[in-house]
Amino acid sequence: MIRSVLVANRGEIARRVFRTCRELGIATVAVHSDADARARHVREADAAVRLPGDAPADTYLRGDLIVAAARAAGADAVHPGYGFLSEDPEFARAVEAAGLVWIGPPPGAMEAMASKTRAKRIAAKAGVPVLAPLGRDTVRAADLPVLVKAAAGGGGRGMRVVRELPVLAGALEAARAEAAAAFGDGEVFVEPYVEGGRHVEVQVLADAHGTVWTLGTRDCSLQRRHQKVIEEAPAPGLPAGPADALCAHAAALAKTVGYAGAGTVEFLLDGRGRAWFLEMNTRLQVEHPVTECVYGVDLVALQLRVAEGRRLAERPPEASGHAVEARLCAEDPARDWRPWTGPVHALEVPEGTGLRVDAGVGAGDAVGPHYDALLAKVVAHAPDRPSALHRLARALERARVHGPVTNRDLLVGSLRHPEFAAGAADTGFYDRHLDELAAHDEAFTGYAALAAALADAQGRSRFGGWRNVPSGPQVKRLRPEPDGTEHEVRYRIGRDGLEGVPGVRLVAAARDHVALEIDGVRRPFDVAFHGPSSVYVDSPLGARSFTLLPRLPEPAPRTEPGSLLAPMPGTVVRIADGLAPGDPVEAGQVLLWVEAMKMEHRVTAPASGTLTALHAAPGRRVATGDLLAVVTREDHS
Repeated sequence: MIRSVLVANRGEIARRVFRTCRELGIATVAVHSDADARARHVREADAAVRLPGDAPADTYLRGDLIVAAARAAGADAVHPGYGFLSEDPEFARAVEAAGLVWIGPPPGAMEAMASKTRAKRIAAKAGVPVLAPLGRDTVRAADLPVLVKAAAGGGGRGMRVVRELPVLAGALEAARAEAAAAFGDGEVFVEPYVEGGRHVEVQVLADAHGTVWTLGTRDCSLQRRHQKVIEEAPAPGLPAGPADALCAHAAALAKTVGYAGAGTVEFLLDGRGRAWFLEMNTRLQVEHPVTECVYGVDLVALQLRVAEGRRLAERPPEASGHAVEARLCAEDPARDWRPWTGPVHALEVPEGTGLRVDAGVGAGDAVGPHYDALLAKVVAHAPDRPSALHRLARALERARVHGPVTNRDLLVGSLRHPEFAAGAADTGFYDRHLDELAAHDEAFTGYAALAAALADAQGRSRFGGWRNVPSGPQVKRLRPEPDGTEHEVRYRIGRDGLEGVPGVRLVAAARDHVALEIDGVRRPFDVAFHGPSSVYVDSPLGARSFTLLPRLPEPAPRTEPGSLLAPMPGTVVRIADGLAPGDPVEAGQVLLWVEAMKMEHRVTAPASGTLTALHAAPGRRVATGDLLAVVTREDHS
């Protein structure tokens, strides 16, 4: 029997594993970087061991330190979570060599699936359909579009879609560099890119005695940068025949490699329903809660049972209902999914029947630049898909999320989009609909700004009371975040209440709540202030955040024209090949890449001209606003 488990991970997944361990009476051990010293997973564990440093390479990717931590804390088993070392067979072997129980598949099975190219060969021999790789030097125009893909790792790293032959060489080099930096393996391959494909996967669970469960399908087609945003189970609109065929393929592959534990076999479906094997993830998936909800199981508890050598039942439980998961992330979809860091003032998602929240952070925590942008996973389970979508959208809509910019509004809009609601979405969904989903409702922004101004007045002066002598209007300047466009609110409180805002009547105003009657309908607005200038407005109509601006604007800091500033804290990972001061550059040309929160972000030339200064170098840590380069524009006079 396992008595104490060290989770070789952090954040939401560490807390998720700890929750099951507590329910089973198993002691818990956390590991943490210096950046995570006060993180929730650390505070919740029975014991914790420091991994000195902040960067993953110095902490959560140091298998030797994690094994030593497990032995020092008296743990007898290691759960890897997902990401970091979860699919590293050498780490699994090191755990077992130390006399500890590895809560994962056999290292040999992990190794067989670690390389996507090797996994495809094994899958083909097992009779699983695969997309045959293309020769990198023999791709023709007729083969386009193609996908350049890293052989190791996952999470969308080292992937590039290529639609024109001249850019293939550059895409191969960029993918190779990104894969080498992320996974220590620069091998990449090329395969046909399936336009309008659906990403459908099968949850596998197997024991060491030959029993293999397949727990239905999941659809993970809504993705940004090849990373999942919304997942659901079962895959909508997939008839029983094709679904059963995918499950049979997944079971065959698991048996072929002698699999044990939890894993996921991923497939790509085209518009005609044809399916091809993509890869096998030899770990627990981020989206595992939707399967747990539909099948009424605890996959972590089952992982522990299998690791102890126990048998699974002959057959898995029956499925019931539909579940949908949304990944709430600290990022701005309207700005190329830019990640955001900073304090979390509030993170409250309504919970109740059919709702589940797996969060890594909460009020009082901070989102830093070292790890991914995931704040929480919000899951809804209901008897049918429309009810699950409605339940999840409503929960996200009523959530209070104060602090970093998030993708919450995009998630709500996606869940309610007609194409997604009809079960017709594919991996190109955001390519088609991102602009409309990321746009803000300007009318609501105006009402929210008015509510913020009225609430702010409550805290700064004696609000209310009209005068016979006419007075000038109250003027408040606010900048909606994160778009930075200033919004000016003008109003006056007169004999008849609120004046200067047509169609709006003030019903009530307090420091934390404002009620407005808008075109005859009463609307409530909850208002929260964090610090001297940040204000958050939550309403059934939506949510907005603002920065209160001073009456007289302060002089803005001057920067040299053409300066390229770091858009977020992170690390410079690459400079464009051969780029040096004095080189001509074209508008939009990528000059360098900054990695932040497990994503690479391109820094491009703002205009055509000459690169006159380059202040960045691979490995340099940068803060938001740091000068990276200067481009002097062409003189057309």
